[in-house]
Amino acid sequence: MIELGLGRISRLIRHTPQPWKAIHVAGTNGKGTTCAYLSAMLHASGIRCGRFTSPHLIDRWDCITIDEQTVRESVFRDAEALVLHRNEVEGIGASEFELLTATAFEVFAREEIEMGVIEVGLGGRLDATNVVGNKTVTILTKIGLDHQSFLGDTAEAIALEKAGIMRPAVPCILDKSNTLSVRKVVEEHAKKIGTDIIYNSADSSFLDQLSTEDLEAHQWDNLACAYTAFHLAYTKLDSPLHRLLPAIRCLKWPGRLQLTDIRGITGRREVVLLDGAHNSQSAEVLGAYVDKKLRPKSTRVTWVLAASAGKDIHSILKPLLHQGDCVTSVAFGPVDGMPWVKAMDPGALLATVTSASGIDYCQQYNAGNDVPGALRWATEVAAGGPLVIAGSLYLVSDVLRLLRRAELLDL
Repeated sequence: MIELGLGRISRLIRHTPQPWKAIHVAGTNGKGTTCAYLSAMLHASGIRCGRFTSPHLIDRWDCITIDEQTVRESVFRDAEALVLHRNEVEGIGASEFELLTATAFEVFAREEIEMGVIEVGLGGRLDATNVVGNKTVTILTKIGLDHQSFLGDTAEAIALEKAGIMRPAVPCILDKSNTLSVRKVVEEHAKKIGTDIIYNSADSSFLDQLSTEDLEAHQWDNLACAYTAFHLAYTKLDSPLHRLLPAIRCLKWPGRLQLTDIRGITGRREVVLLDGAHNSQSAEVLGAYVDKKLRPKSTRVTWVLAASAGKDIHSILKPLLHQGDCVTSVAFGPVDGMPWVKAMDPGALLATVTSASGIDYCQQYNAGNDVPGALRWATEVAAGGPLVIAGSLYLVSDVLRLLRRAELLDL
């Protein structure tokens, strides 16, 4: 279950040294991508950098990277064993995410990183990651509605929770694409605690070297947050800018507008679009991308959809689906290390498909918990046309694991 608060995690890491400097990133959408850009730039600049993001995609330890490489499983398990022992001996009763956060910090200490890029798990103020010290800069990406039962019913209330990662005299980068009311809440909180807000900016001769075709609008916003933060965090005298551009261009962030090949699962020859959009704001971004890139090639898009239980699925589906589309709904499998996460019933999701888009029942398929079956149905119905897998990062994880398994069988 989700248990917000800093008491347990503080006890869990009190013996873990943290000489490294931290960049702490919160937001409803874009924070993972921003972390990826930032750690790539730091690594390209010669800084030994760790990154902790969540959730994991394929293996539990792939949420921790050292110098852009997933931490070795043996290192992860050794650190985790220590944290689990400490939790048991001291009777801390830490949650799964607190244990994972403490494990990441233990890994960073052992790997002797110089700087850690830390993504908030949920919210900010009471999130386990907010125990991190030595913050050199904080970042607030795009803020909208998600996890309202924990964070508040309005974007403004959620913004205040996320602003809780800010520290006095530690500058905070704020995504200027946020609404005026969200920006006002953050600015007032910054004034109250005594720190400065710096808005992200892509106005740079360096970033001008990237083509507007290289990135979508929201990706520019994320990159601008990372680039602005980098200039505050990087304090060495030499200029590494000539090394940053290749790092940015080569960055691959799985499950975010990812074009991938599912031939090993279904035999389909054309690539599919894999995206973890799981709230209304990210769904609007995905819907706009599909409308611009895929729909001009075909009047029909085929969707493979899943969602976590409790999501406002109507607001997610509305920007994605058109009346002529085809949809299969499926339940993702159990999430390793996150037993509280449950999939929405596929039948309930399909009922919302009908009300949100008017898609006829004959263009829908309930795949139950059979993800490979959902992919096969979608492949057959799409007949080479656009196919999109979306609605949940946990569905993305299931698909990526199936692809890895198919690759191993081919060896």
